[in-house]
Amino acid sequence: MQHFQRDIKDHWRVRYQNPGFPHVQQGWVLPPGQEEAFDPFVIMADDWFKRGTFSDHPHRGFQTITYVIDGRLEHIDNAGGYSVLDAGDVQYMNAGSGARHAEEAYGDDLIHTLQLWLNLPARLKGTGSFYQNIRVEDAPVAHVDGGTIRVYSGDVAGVKGPMESLVPITMAEVSLMEGAEYTHVLPENHNAFLYVLAGELAAGESGTILSKTDAATLTFNEGREASAPSELKLLANSRARVLIYSGVPLRENVVARGPFVMNSEDEIRQAFFDYQAGKFGPPAVK
Repeated sequence: MQHFQRDIKDHWRVRYQNPGFPHVQQGWVLPPGQEEAFDPFVIMADDWFKRGTFSDHPHRGFQTITYVIDGRLEHIDNAGGYSVLDAGDVQYMNAGSGARHAEEAYGDDLIHTLQLWLNLPARLKGTGSFYQNIRVEDAPVAHVDGGTIRVYSGDVAGVKGPMESLVPITMAEVSLMEGAEYTHVLPENHNAFLYVLAGELAAGESGTILSKTDAATLTFNEGREASAPSELKLLANSRARVLIYSGVPLRENVVARGPFVMNSEDEIRQAFFDYQAGKFGPPAVK
């Protein structure tokens, strides 16, 4: 049976700005304001920062997936949680009805992270907040000709990732040697995107050339069943690393304001009111 062949739908090179110390540099892998195109994903930020950038702050209505590229990330939440994540580690957070936490560079580190916001359907926006740390050594690795696939979430390349997301997604880091060819299999009805961490590769049916700090969305068939597979062809023109994410679109109204992602302006106003009224609990301090 011939599987649906994925291609590059749109692609762009991430542009960076310098917000000012301690937020040293930021780029938008998935820029704000394109929620319909990225659904179920909202934004993805590529950040370099020192301590004091993301101190105590609230969230409601969505999930975050934070991938540590370099440095150590100290996480503190107001439920008593504390952890330090290293390069290759991932933290999943369900903000649900309300989370309050801090994400800081550990000590004097300059931390480099990717943070993805994954929307929650309206029926799950009132769920309780929780966190899951996925250490790099706990994410299973599949070996393919000329490379490896480290799986953080979903069933990919014959292995299952440990992430327990309320909205099922796939997340995998593909590492390929120069000249290696690999076909990444995804559910056909998943909206998907990729971000190149290193090197250069040709992607999709068109063989679109993508290199470090390039992002791309992929074609997909939204009406298909979740069990229908699709294929994304990759050819490494040099040693390359790429992150690939996918999820089923929610197709709900999205209103994103500050640290909240809801379905209406009224819900956003209520989120700000609840935070100011102390309903998110005390500050997140160590």
